[in-house]
This record gives sequence, C-alpha cells and structure tokens, in this order.
Amino acid sequence: MSQKSFRNDVLPLKDILFRLALRITRGRETAEDVVQETLIKVWNKRDDWQNIDSMEAFCLTVCRNIAVDHTRKRGADSLSYEESEEAMRKDYGPDPYEKTSQNDRIAWIRRLVDELPEKQRSCIQLRDFEEKSYKDIAAIMNISEESVKVNIFRARQTIKQRIQETDDYGL
Repeated sequence: MSQKSFRNDVLPLKDILFRLALRITRGRETAEDVVQETLIKVWNKRDDWQNIDSMEAFCLTVCRNIAVDHTRKRGADSLSYEESEEAMRKDYGPDPYEKTSQNDRIAWIRRLVDELPEKQRSCIQLRDFEEKSYKDIAAIMNISEESVKVNIFRARQTIKQRIQETDDYGL
C-alpha cells in the first residue's frame, strides 16, 4: 500500500468535498465550515491512513456525516437556495439570453434536488454531479448498493414528475 499524504491525497479533494457539503447544507458558509472540519478530522486520523483503502471515499464519508449533523442542528428550513445557486453557477456560453435561460433552468433543477429527502439528495449529488460508482456511494453513505439505486431512482422520478407537472401546467 502506498504512503498517503495530506497534500497529495486529501487537499485535492477540497472541491468535491465542498460541492457535497453545499448540496447537503445548502449554505456556502456552512459548507466551507464542513470542509474545514472534515480536513481537520481526516488530519487527526492520519495514524490510521494506512488502513484506509480509498482516501476519497473516507473523506467523502466524513464530510457527509459532518454536513448532515450541521443540517440537523440548524434545521433545513433556515437554509438559502440562493447561496447554493450562486456558489455552483457555471458559465454556459457567450449569448446572454441563452446563458440566463440555462442558469435559470439549472437553478430550478438544483432547487428540485434540494427539496429531495437528504438521502436521495446525497445519492444524486454523488452519482450525477461527482460521478461516483454505486459501490463508492454505498460505502460513503454506509448503505447497500441496492439502496443507492433505489434512492437515485426515486429522486430522478420525483424530479421528472415535477418537471412534467411544470411543463403541463406552466407553473
């Protein structure tokens, strides 16, 4: 097993950890706090690193657990969608109208994802945004691969249904 280092194996994961924390907490400042706590907790476990098969899975698991704890402490109703949208916004092209339209659609879909139950939201984040395998997601979330697939299926069905309702009724 190769020697793991904080600089080479943990620090490069900061962006992934931030996106996961942001998706769960829905607040930029809270997500930053979660990432900082994650890095501290991982550093404090450095004596056990040789026993960890996947540093990325370990870090994501720690991050998810801390983010869920923060969300439970603060309550999901006090979180801001706007902070989440602003932090995750991307540039989609030079045409301002098209860019605005795409940003609005993406922000709307992100709100739909944010409205999902936490477990479904985390599964979707890890699978569709972070491109993790079902096996990795199961390890990170400490659930079976079948549960991961069910949560992703239900989340996608809910989002699809909400989009269809909006298209049908123009809401």
